[in-house]
Amino acid sequence: MTSSRTILHADVRPCEVWAWAMYDFANSGYTTVVITAVFNAYFVAVVAGNALWATFAWTAALSFSYLLVVLTAPVVGAYADLHGAKKNLLAVSTAGCVLFTVLLYFAQPETLWFAIACLIVSNFFFGSGENLIAAFLPEISRVRAMGRVSGWGWGLGYLGGLVTLGLSLMYVAWAEAQGQTASDFVPVTMLITAGIFSLASLPMFLLLRERAVPQAGKEVRLRAAWAKVWHTVGRIRQFTDLHRFLLCNLFYQAGIMAVITLTAIYADQALQFTTRQILLLVLVVNITAAVGAMVCGHLQDRIGHVPAIALTLAGWIVAIVLAWAAHTPGLFWLAANIAGFCLGASQSAGRALVGVLAPPSHLAEFFGFWGLAVKLASIAGPLTYGVTTWLTGGDHRLALLLVGSYFVVGLILLSGVRVVRGRRAALRSERTRPVRRIEMTR
Repeated sequence: MTSSRTILHADVRPCEVWAWAMYDFANSGYTTVVITAVFNAYFVAVVAGNALWATFAWTAALSFSYLLVVLTAPVVGAYADLHGAKKNLLAVSTAGCVLFTVLLYFAQPETLWFAIACLIVSNFFFGSGENLIAAFLPEISRVRAMGRVSGWGWGLGYLGGLVTLGLSLMYVAWAEAQGQTASDFVPVTMLITAGIFSLASLPMFLLLRERAVPQAGKEVRLRAAWAKVWHTVGRIRQFTDLHRFLLCNLFYQAGIMAVITLTAIYADQALQFTTRQILLLVLVVNITAAVGAMVCGHLQDRIGHVPAIALTLAGWIVAIVLAWAAHTPGLFWLAANIAGFCLGASQSAGRALVGVLAPPSHLAEFFGFWGLAVKLASIAGPLTYGVTTWLTGGDHRLALLLVGSYFVVGLILLSGVRVVRGRRAALRSERTRPVRRIEMTR
């Protein structure tokens, strides 16, 4: 068995890696239950009363929250780097997401705008936390093992989503047997989700050490963080390979986000899946995604970051073509599980590659730019699908093919990424000590 000393930095304890991965376990229930499988349908059918604008209201609220993350992620990352404050900011984002998920308990038709506001704020805090926890990865893992360590976290995350969804569905089944309606039992699943998030995140806060050294005194506040962001924007083209991969990431994540957001709708509209079939599909695909994240993490460290990501993007293209051709549940199940495997693999592998290409003293900042690309994709991908179905009178199959083109563009852009060259650029930038420029803003 591989020694932890060949995988982790010398001062990192194995329990810290477990604690870091447990945060992925903790927060995945939010996306699985709130965004993908339970609350979204409840919002459209009950809170918005199946109005013609209900689906638009849901996607608009999510898009606005993603836009807020886009606007704030780089400066939050820069502030975290300047003050060595990733863990403190992560505590704020976690508490915010948990609190506003609890408040979704009160989502009813008469509290529509309150529900929309809680959805926006909870998803904003979730997205901000995603970037901050990712920035710990290069601090705990050696470069040659970043793929498998990222895979451990992402794989455990999908299992966390599975646990949260499973417990929620057990409660739903019990409540339905008691004669309760969706307005009775769905709000309780918000409490279940928030409870698991808060409890499962505790190991990270108790065991994982903040290793970043503050680069500025306490008197350097947000103005310095903004100056640091603009400085990075001005020189980001120095990091040719990181810049190209972030663009590649933007395209293929647009495809991924469209699939995550709209798979249930596609299964319902194009293949007439029942609600029970859709929920079972989500459960199984979470398992497939967990396997994909862990397998690809080890593969990535063996064959290289770019070849591993290229294989996952090719798998995505195959899955899209199969789903487009599917007219029976069997073929769609095959496509969905291929997509699930590639989902876990591509998400984990992308995070690891950013960790390799980012300058070591600017990890939170550059992971903020990674988060910016992901959230822009979260807006672009689903909107592309939605606009296509609208313009074509509900042609979901054509919309799916158009979403598949994002993976093709991502694969083309990935071919120009050179990891060794990109890593050298990141290390070379450390010797230029750009922090001096920040000190001038004191």
